[in-house]
Amino acid sequence: MKIGVLTGGGDCPGLNPAIRGITLRAEDFSDEVVGILDGWKGLLEKETMPISLSDVDEIMRMGGTILGTSRTNPYKKEGGAEICKKNMAELGLDALIAIGGEDTLGVAAKLHKDFGLPVVGVPKTMDNDLSCTDYTFGFDTSVTCAIDALERLRDTGRSHRRVMVLEVMGRHAGWVALFTAIGGGADWVLIPEIEPDLDKMCEHLIKVKKRKGYAMVVVSEGIKLSHKKKEEVDEFGHMILQKRGVGQHIAEEIEKMTKIETRVAVIGHIQRGGPPTLFDRILGVRVGVFAVDLVHSKRFGKMAALSGNNIIEADLFDATGRLKLVDKSWYDMALTLFK
Repeated sequence: MKIGVLTGGGDCPGLNPAIRGITLRAEDFSDEVVGILDGWKGLLEKETMPISLSDVDEIMRMGGTILGTSRTNPYKKEGGAEICKKNMAELGLDALIAIGGEDTLGVAAKLHKDFGLPVVGVPKTMDNDLSCTDYTFGFDTSVTCAIDALERLRDTGRSHRRVMVLEVMGRHAGWVALFTAIGGGADWVLIPEIEPDLDKMCEHLIKVKKRKGYAMVVVSEGIKLSHKKKEEVDEFGHMILQKRGVGQHIAEEIEKMTKIETRVAVIGHIQRGGPPTLFDRILGVRVGVFAVDLVHSKRFGKMAALSGNNIIEADLFDATGRLKLVDKSWYDMALTLFK
């Protein structure tokens, strides 16, 4: 078979291991693998590259994606979906494996529904907010990076007797912030799913400062603030959050309400890059291999998903129909750790 592969949306560690898994499994079937450059943009413009074994020999340890990526949405381009269908035929593709999160896989699901295109999904998102899978690759690496940043901030906070605020990624879901706060031993966390209670937080931070001389706060970039203003959006309608500066706002509020010197750090896109952790390497390879098996069993409109320690198939529409948000029980558990 001739199988196309694309990576869409924000990059994250684990994409290259997934491409490697797809390529190596395709070799077992004597398939030809065609890389589509820059996500759905590459399919619209028929920008491709062949992927051979030599291309994936040393990409296991590499962050990012050798295929490039974009946030292009074919359904926002005039006739874009029809062009995707036409170009798949002209490229002679028997199947297409789309690697991405809610947006990229949402397009894949629609193309399968609208035109019956033979598409299979591989889930990725550092936000870990995709439904029907326990974890997505990219998440473990991003949280590991964020915890490292938190530990470094702790040294400065302890030395200067400050409150240190760390802003991490997470537009709608607070998994990165929550796991960073729990794993890094922070003193408070603010996530999009729970309305911020700044009075309660600051009262707690004053108590913590008296006990140990400093305090640590983790803030998700997507938390809801009362002063929120209209922001620029991408082709999928999502706010471009790096312009909001929620971490700075929270730091200013903490300093004003507690009279404690407060500083903020925003690690932003640093969380997206760098070598994937072992967990993300293994998960990326496993879902890549399974995606090729889905292609050969003609299980189109499906994606590879992690359930416990098993890779299973899940429906693309079910996976992209709603976000996997932090359950209140998780947040309540975190609160028990803030003493």
